[in-house]
Amino acid sequence: MDDFSEDEFYMRMALREAQRASDEGEVPCGAVIVLNGEVIGKAHNQTETLNDPTAHAEVLAITQATQAVGNWRLMGAVMYVTKEPCPMCAGALVLSRMKKVVWGMTDPIRGGATSKFNILNEADLNHAVEVEAGLMEGECRFIMQEFFQNLRQASKDRKKQNRLPPAEE
Repeated sequence: MDDFSEDEFYMRMALREAQRASDEGEVPCGAVIVLNGEVIGKAHNQTETLNDPTAHAEVLAITQATQAVGNWRLMGAVMYVTKEPCPMCAGALVLSRMKKVVWGMTDPIRGGATSKFNILNEADLNHAVEVEAGLMEGECRFIMQEFFQNLRQASKDRKKQNRLPPAEE
């Protein structure tokens, strides 16, 4: 398997996690962590399900990965994630000593990795994380856009339903 097809394989796995999030009513973000060719963590957003603002896909996958290797340092590991990490998740990637993060969709408004904030390569931090952006960006963007379109449509439908006169019996 060449590098690109291997990267694509893991990003497709992250996309399946994102779809799980969407199916559960969560913002569709999925993450997979790989070390030496083995998946050591994978998760999707669960902030609503767990009622926890820190339950982002990246943080949950990091927790799984550290448990799998028995060490909080994930030296040599690569994370594949469908959306650019937010500032919290970018900080967790630095703290975990992740080697590299590969994402699909860049987030110019809230991105904590390189777009809005450059946390992954902040000179004053004790670790820098390699970055690869744009892998399967179209697929990653589509699942996010579809989720929010469906959410807006459901909201419009509820408002419309509330304006309808009561049914005559």
